[in-house]
Amino acid sequence: MSAGGGKRAIIAALLANLGIAITKFVAWAISGSASMLAEAVHSVADTGNQGLLLLGARQAKRKADSEHPFGYGRERYVYAFVVSIILFSIGGVFSIYEGFNKLADPHELKYAWLPLLVLVIAIVLESFSLRTAVRESNKVRGKESWIQFVRHAKAPELPVVLLEDVAALTGLVFAFLGVGLTVITGNSMWDAIGTLAIGALLVLVAVILGIETKSLLVGEGARPADTEAIRDAINADPQVEALIHLRTLYLGPEELLVAAKVAFAPKKKLTEVAAAINALEVRVRKAVPVARVIYIEPDIYHRPDKRNPPTDMFVIKASD
Repeated sequence: MSAGGGKRAIIAALLANLGIAITKFVAWAISGSASMLAEAVHSVADTGNQGLLLLGARQAKRKADSEHPFGYGRERYVYAFVVSIILFSIGGVFSIYEGFNKLADPHELKYAWLPLLVLVIAIVLESFSLRTAVRESNKVRGKESWIQFVRHAKAPELPVVLLEDVAALTGLVFAFLGVGLTVITGNSMWDAIGTLAIGALLVLVAVILGIETKSLLVGEGARPADTEAIRDAINADPQVEALIHLRTLYLGPEELLVAAKVAFAPKKKLTEVAAAINALEVRVRKAVPVARVIYIEPDIYHRPDKRNPPTDMFVIKASD
């Protein structure tokens, strides 16, 4: 992901949500709409989300030290996980609570035109924020579907902002329908149902983002296309007899660790092997630029016994 693109999408969402949150709180205070209060809390949560994403990106830029020799790249995953679980869940649980409270103790809406006006304005502003997120995501999404992009993205910011904006727009529609039906029917139950729908939506988004960011925190390897490019780069070297096995791990969204055991001819001199390994590192980085930390272990290739085939799924022979 382009760091600049992600930052633009986050800032656009932060500014939109901050303005929307203030407007919604004013409208709730005047009208007493439960849907409007739920939406206001949702916008405050979203504003906090963007602040945490910006903080995570800043923390991740710290240089590696003796305590964290591989750097702080995963800070972005930690903050994205906090965003996806705590803030989304708080917004969702609060909205569900407020919806049930409104069902148990209904009260008439005042100045119903005000929350409807605010919701229309909020829909317009959120649409601009979503458009920015979509435009920046399209620069790095390639041919992937939107579902694949959210599931496979190694940089968490754009998927988080995308799902936030989609949830926000959908929640605004729920709130508009709840308030609108309350005005039409005179029954505040619709306002409460709209609030419950908003809460359920936020909890659903929290679960989705939580699952995806947890996978990044646990540690994901390179995408299949990048793994294949690394394999091809190593096996293409004429001095390599075989790529015995390969491991990859994202240390951060823009930093991939590559560890490989590579077979060279048994009679090669140490200086020749060292030079070949240096050349391999250059070749791998050219094929996959995010492969910044590379460890290559030289070894001698032994053909596997057909009666006892290797169990390592990454064993690849350069030639038979």
